[in-house]
Amino acid sequence: MVHSMHAEQLKASSRKWMTAALTAFAEGPESYDFAVHHAGIAAEHILKAFLAGLHPALIVEARDFDSLLHATGHGAHASAPASRAKTIGLVEAHARVHKILRNQIPINKQALEPVANARNGVAHSGVHDVAEVQTVFTTCLRLIDPLLAELKIAPDDYWGSYVPLHDRLIEERVQAARIRLEGKLAKARAIFEQRYGHLASKEREIVLATITQHSPRYMEHDLETACPACGSQGWLMGDTHIEETNNPVVVFTPYVFACSACDLDVENEEFWQLGDLGDEVELSDSPEDFYGNWEPDPKFIPDEPEDPTIDANWE
Repeated sequence: MVHSMHAEQLKASSRKWMTAALTAFAEGPESYDFAVHHAGIAAEHILKAFLAGLHPALIVEARDFDSLLHATGHGAHASAPASRAKTIGLVEAHARVHKILRNQIPINKQALEPVANARNGVAHSGVHDVAEVQTVFTTCLRLIDPLLAELKIAPDDYWGSYVPLHDRLIEERVQAARIRLEGKLAKARAIFEQRYGHLASKEREIVLATITQHSPRYMEHDLETACPACGSQGWLMGDTHIEETNNPVVVFTPYVFACSACDLDVENEEFWQLGDLGDEVELSDSPEDFYGNWEPDPKFIPDEPEDPTIDANWE
């Protein structure tokens, strides 16, 4: 098996790169290029550590057969040495982990883009957007935190002496997101009042029914819901997946909220400040009806029914 595919080695590498990133960040603006570059590598390696812990093949380039042979323990049949095995990059590693841990990972594809752009910009041309440094850096911290829990890595062991810096950056980021959301809500309410405040109640209902009947953006799935700014019909947008249980269900995971009536548009960090609007929703459609060609996983093993006497007898 390729050494770089070992989960433990990837965990250690991620910790090393993050320590270097935090050191560079603490040194100030002159070292911010190192900070965003090293933090991006740390994030990539811990994402791969999670995948490799499930199976090394999950971090291999899907179209590179020699790499797959090495990852699955059949390297003797490969025509290229293990040292030339090809693995996925940050964006694909995130996409794969996000499919497995969509409830735990607060960073979606759109939020990850600045991280990938900054890391690649520094690596390939020595260029990055200075104005986005703190956003990029704290996005890496927020991406890594839930993975530490999944990998059973103690935060103190990973962040080391930089725990206070980590906590302060996260706190500032959350507070800034709340402030931005409040600003968006206030602006949306003002727009709504300017557009429809002069209309009689019945006339306003007719106009809004026309304006809000379609989702303003295209995503895999959307769901009607009341706008938190103006109360009109708005739209949650996101994607869906099947939750394999004894009775499989289709689950909708929202990432964006938009309202055509007041122009409220919320995603990324501000979206997660919207309370239960960001919660996953079980859809009433059966998997067969929703996806058309869906079939149950023949390898799925139902959970054993819980023994109702366990809690009653516990002391």
